[in-house]
Amino acid sequence: MSEKENFLTIKENGSVELVIKKSRFIATIARTTSTDEANKFIQKISKQYRDATHNTFAYTIGLNDDQVKESDNGEPSGTAGVPELKALQLMNLKNVTVVVTRYFGGIKLGAGGLIRAYSNSVTNAVEKIGVIKRVLQQELIFSVPYNRFDEIDHYLKTNKIFIANAEYGVDVKIHIFLDDDNQENTKNDLTNLLSGQVTFTKGEKRYNEIPVKSNNYHEQ
Repeated sequence: MSEKENFLTIKENGSVELVIKKSRFIATIARTTSTDEANKFIQKISKQYRDATHNTFAYTIGLNDDQVKESDNGEPSGTAGVPELKALQLMNLKNVTVVVTRYFGGIKLGAGGLIRAYSNSVTNAVEKIGVIKRVLQQELIFSVPYNRFDEIDHYLKTNKIFIANAEYGVDVKIHIFLDDDNQENTKNDLTNLLSGQVTFTKGEKRYNEIPVKSNNYHEQ
């Protein structure tokens, strides 16, 4: 997986149920970073709902949909797994596996109805569980005198930069995380605010999670 790319995924693992014409559709969704993780999750959920009529699934692994798989698990070909996979891809989600369990309620939905039911089950689950953007950021560490902390804190909050950690010693040592394309501007601003009396140290690089409020996931 390239560390240079940011991506969308689900906020957390979860399960959401829809009832459509008396059939129960339970979409259980999880973050998975390998096909091995995906397959273990599918086996676990299929075992949990072993008495269900169908346990269909879809997954996409990798930032470029490098490994994808879907299964109708006995539903008419193309009516379950493919719509589930397309739903994940339309929302631009990465490293996600979904199992949609169906308990048949006695009313046949037809091919079109099944496609809509399985697709909507995934979309509905994702919207209720939530989406985050995983953003690769660089840690930046610098120290400020106590009497300048409030001013620097105000600048950071105004620019939606959050203090990851503050260590209180002779001065206040501040740890922040920045996108690659935001580092130089922030360093310049802080240098100007502190009249050049500041030294920056780079820390670790890590993925941080930012909530995505919009449903227009393809625009993120």
